[in-house]
Amino acid sequence: MYKILLCLRYLRTRYIALICIVSVTLGVATMIVVNSVMAGFTHEMQAHMRGATGDIVFRARSLDGVPDAEEHIAKIRDLLGSSVAGISPLVEVPALMYFETSGGTQTRQIMLVGIDKASYSGVSNFGEYLQHPANRQQLSFELRDGGYDVYDHQVEDPTELKPRIQMQGAGWAYRRSVALAKQRRQIYEANLLKQNKVESPSRTLDPFAAQAAANEEVGERDFNAFTEQHTGIVLGLGICSYRNLDGSETFQALPGSDVRVSFPTATLPAQISNGFYTITDFYESKMGELDASYAFVPLRQLQASRGMIDPTTGVGNFTSIRIKLKPTFDASVARDLLRNEFPSGMYAISTWKDQQHPILQAVQVETLVLNVLLFMIVAVAGFGILAIFYMIVVEKTRDIGILKSLGASSHGVMGIFLGYGLSLGVVGSGVGLALGLQFQKNINAIAHFLSRMTGQDFFDPSVYFLPEIPTRVDPITVTWICLGAILIAVLASVMPALRAARLDPVRALRYE
Repeated sequence: MYKILLCLRYLRTRYIALICIVSVTLGVATMIVVNSVMAGFTHEMQAHMRGATGDIVFRARSLDGVPDAEEHIAKIRDLLGSSVAGISPLVEVPALMYFETSGGTQTRQIMLVGIDKASYSGVSNFGEYLQHPANRQQLSFELRDGGYDVYDHQVEDPTELKPRIQMQGAGWAYRRSVALAKQRRQIYEANLLKQNKVESPSRTLDPFAAQAAANEEVGERDFNAFTEQHTGIVLGLGICSYRNLDGSETFQALPGSDVRVSFPTATLPAQISNGFYTITDFYESKMGELDASYAFVPLRQLQASRGMIDPTTGVGNFTSIRIKLKPTFDASVARDLLRNEFPSGMYAISTWKDQQHPILQAVQVETLVLNVLLFMIVAVAGFGILAIFYMIVVEKTRDIGILKSLGASSHGVMGIFLGYGLSLGVVGSGVGLALGLQFQKNINAIAHFLSRMTGQDFFDPSVYFLPEIPTRVDPITVTWICLGAILIAVLASVMPALRAARLDPVRALRYE
């Protein structure tokens, strides 16, 4: 009983104990905050990677693809059975995209992806990333009559971000306004030509002049931009938009704009296929690489444009098949089954983790190094406890002698200091746990406050492609952090406790 009473007395009355508690508290709180942020980033990154690609990517090694996706899909379903939650064929080809802005023609290098709109959302989170609510329910490559999101629908409180004002007019209204401007420009140039003020209409002044000429080449002289659209295309949001310094976004093209896409055909020798597409929606996965390069069009249309359809059988080629598995099934097991069945010379089969292994490994190493460095903070606190306890033993030498002369055993004296170290560890870890969880909970509010105070953006969404700092608390990690801090505090008190326990009571009473 006397051991507990002495521990509590020292804990309540000695300011030096407060120093030990503060050091443990800061170490525990820092480790909790850093681990929660790293876990949040890792979770968001993995969720977006998996959501963008599916669980397994079954890819043909040839850019021209292989024929008969339906036959391959049937074989895959036979192999994997009921574990398949969704499956969809794709055609992927590198391409160049051109669109007109007030500053002239803009060129972008893109990855053009032909998808089956009926099945693609079943293997990825594609539908969740679209900007029109109706397309999130069921994708359509038809242009909508307005209703596109002005605020980012993937953010819990989108009003905290600047609205995308230009998206208010997106859709058919924007398309008709551009067509009207084009018509007026043509009339203006025709009048100038009649008055002999210019030798010929200036094609560079008309953003749709190149389109009109191309339409004439392919026999689309009756195409009416007021009431008709080209084949729909869904662009990554970063292809034709950029973020300003104040956090707002500027769009160089909107749903309703026409773009021109050039890509190689699947013939030998390869030729360049050119086609016009109408932007029908934007895709925002929050992954910069995808949002700045991927564009989606109807699968059958892309197969026809590339010459990937057999004219006799009507069977088209595919370049990859995306597979989504049920949560209870291991993707690596499914991958191995497919690899054993399909020849490796023709197909490359991998899980989403295989494809993103370098970046996932880098995050794991970074997290490990951070934990080692932060654990040293708690270790420093342990050395502080060791030094302070040695001072207490020297200071309380006579008191220890009195306790031993009154009948306290060596184990009892040792228990006092071990209990004192345990209590410091428990209190410091408890306070650190509470402080760390509160900091983690309000980390975005704290970041906003510091940004306003310093005038610098502590978390730029344009850099991290996330609207706010993600956090995720892992109870197992938090438990190990707290137990580790308590263990360090107890171990740091072992040597001073041993010294106190070995003191001779007679010499201790004579100590000055």
